[in-house]
Amino acid sequence: MTVAVAVQAGLPAGWDESAFESVLDRIAAQAAGYDRASTFPYDSFSALREIGAPALVVPREFGGGGADLATAVEVIERVGAADASVGLILQWNYTNHLDLLHPDCPWPPELREAVLRSAATDGALINGLAVERELGSLARGGLPATTATRLPSGDWRIDGEKAYATGISGLTWFTVTTRTADPEPRLATFLLDRSASGWRVEPTWNHLGLRASDTQSVVFDGTVVPHARLLQVRDPSSGPGPVRQGRQALPLLLAANYNGVALAARDWLTTYLHTRVPTALGASLATVPRFHDRVGEIEAAIQTSRALVRQAVAALAVDPGSALPSVAKHVATTTAVRVTESALDLTGNPGLDRRHALERHHRDAMVGRIHSPQSDLVLSNLGRAAIARAAPPADRQ
Repeated sequence: MTVAVAVQAGLPAGWDESAFESVLDRIAAQAAGYDRASTFPYDSFSALREIGAPALVVPREFGGGGADLATAVEVIERVGAADASVGLILQWNYTNHLDLLHPDCPWPPELREAVLRSAATDGALINGLAVERELGSLARGGLPATTATRLPSGDWRIDGEKAYATGISGLTWFTVTTRTADPEPRLATFLLDRSASGWRVEPTWNHLGLRASDTQSVVFDGTVVPHARLLQVRDPSSGPGPVRQGRQALPLLLAANYNGVALAARDWLTTYLHTRVPTALGASLATVPRFHDRVGEIEAAIQTSRALVRQAVAALAVDPGSALPSVAKHVATTTAVRVTESALDLTGNPGLDRRHALERHHRDAMVGRIHSPQSDLVLSNLGRAAIARAAPPADRQ
């Protein structure tokens, strides 16, 4: 059953709402099976391709839906409520597409167009491979161990391993961030597609939640990449540097996905309260005042998180460097964990039973903490900024 998210506005012209609801029903019906199998949700993405969802934010000139970030947030929230693993893969696709459309994107125009057109014509998905197990996130600094070596032909050879490549089995395109094999290494990013040789997927994803997100490792062993697929080279000496404005969609779309998880947990709980009739009570749990209070707390937390995401979308349009997107991601993931924990506390054994969706929602919510920007960095940045604002004028720089 489709989760009851009462937001219909902002969808692109020509979008078939009834078809979208049908697709959401199909995704939700398959979510438990894909979670158990821990495999890429092929059928779910086949359904999304039928309505053109992978190309939602692709400009109309390239055959896409031409939707904006606000619309993408609405769609991801609803997909995330149906299956957070599907929502995670799809939001990475939208994040990369929106990044390609931003003026600060360093990609050659012909590669941008190729990726965007393929999403519209074939439903092609894209994601980036940057994280390594020893390095962690590039946002925290450091150089990747994966190397790019310039060949005599002028092309490049990539060797190394990337971890946490979300959706890898269903991707058509993926970027790879490496260090160059120079005496003074630089950071280099390349665009690859599935036709490249010399790479393989290692099935390492065995996490608590988001089990169908297919977040595996990828090994590169002499993968040759044409020089024309080099997207960017930069000096790493200055550290990870500021987040490019084109990447500000990421925390908002992640937040939308986890708001979807919280909504799904709320809907499961409220339905359960109507159907559970203890013998001693003689009425459903939905009639008990203490459940009204607890569900009210859940509802308040969800609506606060959803409102913050939409406020952050509006703020970003005015201030591309706004801190609100990162704050919204922190609040959404924290809210999803607390909502699912509260629902489990209220329902006891039935909530933990794998026949029901609530325990899966809780597991999915727990994984939200690992996505960048992580809460410790968000809160540290907020704290430093607040303390700096209160500093005496003579101490400000």
